[in-house]
Amino acid sequence: MKKCDAFFAKMDKLGLALSFGDVRLRTQYSNVLPQTADLGGRFSRNIKLHIPVVSSPMDTVTESKMAIAMALLGGLGIIHKSLPPEIQAAEVRKVKHYLNAFISDPVCVSVNDTVGAVLKMRAEKEYKFFSFPVEDGKGNIVGIVTENSFKYCDDENKKVSDIMAKEIVSAGPDIGVMGAYQKMKDNHKNILPIFDAHGLFLGIYTWVDVERIISGNPRNYTLDANGQLRAGAAIGVGKDLVERLAALAKEKVDVVVIDTAHGDTRTMVNTIKYIKKNYPQIDVVAGNISEGDSAKRLVAAGADGIRVGQGPGSICTTRVIAGVGCPQVTAVYKCAKAIRGSDVPICADGGIEHSGDIVIALAVGAENVMLGKFLAGTTEAPGDVIYSGERQMKIYRGMGSLGAMITSQASRERYGQGKSALDKLVPEGVEGMVDYKGDVAAIIIQLLGGVASGFGYVGAKNLLALHSRADFFRISGAGLAESHPHGLLSFKDAPNYHHK
Repeated sequence: MKKCDAFFAKMDKLGLALSFGDVRLRTQYSNVLPQTADLGGRFSRNIKLHIPVVSSPMDTVTESKMAIAMALLGGLGIIHKSLPPEIQAAEVRKVKHYLNAFISDPVCVSVNDTVGAVLKMRAEKEYKFFSFPVEDGKGNIVGIVTENSFKYCDDENKKVSDIMAKEIVSAGPDIGVMGAYQKMKDNHKNILPIFDAHGLFLGIYTWVDVERIISGNPRNYTLDANGQLRAGAAIGVGKDLVERLAALAKEKVDVVVIDTAHGDTRTMVNTIKYIKKNYPQIDVVAGNISEGDSAKRLVAAGADGIRVGQGPGSICTTRVIAGVGCPQVTAVYKCAKAIRGSDVPICADGGIEHSGDIVIALAVGAENVMLGKFLAGTTEAPGDVIYSGERQMKIYRGMGSLGAMITSQASRERYGQGKSALDKLVPEGVEGMVDYKGDVAAIIIQLLGGVASGFGYVGAKNLLALHSRADFFRISGAGLAESHPHGLLSFKDAPNYHHK
């Protein structure tokens, strides 16, 4: 990154800190076609991404529907913490159960449950599957119910014991995916319970998941070692930390994001150390910060990823309320430079207005970007569509907004505010509306197309090449105006460009 370092050294001598509208990448000789560029990176040491996009842990952006969609697209969703620990954990469970290979903790039903009760439970928890092992109340698996069991049942008051298949085709733990596939195929079974040599129930294989694996997982799914979708969750540093972590760990969350407005504190360091000591299997991403020395301290404490961005978000007012914060491009660069060689990736959180901004964030050292406004307003984002005449909108608010602080203790904690909604609160964000945008996949496709084009213009076949080749111009206000459509009486919005 010699050219990049030289550019920012000049800016530092001038006392300038830059944001996305201040810079543009130099184009270079290229043999890279955009469609051949590898956009993959990491969110943390052990969480690889096929696309460099993560959804923000905001209550108007990410719950299970968004997290599932992001993982299927090759990114990652971080479920917000303005939920009770058990509800947040349940949201993680929905993601982890959405797509499985071997399910070590399947959802079981009881012989005494009614058909109606099971169907109601399935609808409430938004499970996509119909197959359940049946327990006898003593921990023994005595039957199986599948979609056909429910389909041909004409009375929801019947008990599960009345409709279950009692002849169980099962296998031992060494059968593997290929063996499970063949056994289910030979016996025309949709579910295969696994027992150890002593008859202890270990879990299940399901036909749809095993067949998917045998056929080959779609390349871009973000999967764990067991073939399950990866899921992340936000946590705080407050009094419910122990309870929340325990609940998330039980559901096998892949990564937790310690979600604070100011991440360079003793409490943050102690929280990182606590998690790494007690839950070493879970990656920890810490933040938010905007200074290189802060990044070094978090890495030294054991962080697996660093989240950079203090005040660049479209709904954040921290910089003008508190008078602090570094413009985002310089902040990402400084933090990435400070921890080079540590194997800890940087997440650029906030300030993204266009797909080209993602390219710039990656070029100065990030491995991924975290998006809020871009994903708010999509079908998968929490909240109902609101109609205003012919216009469809959804609510989007900062976690430091007054509304978020009043309704969520986690939001107050994030900004070091009062313990009660009755306390005097000083917001560091606003509440607003965004247009309803449809499915998130359509948004991601446009963003990735722009990012791939950026890689092509620079001649970078992957993220490592982008880091090494990046070189910048400092542009003026006139240059920024020239970069946007201009000189027109009007123009029609494009899928990847809209009037502000």
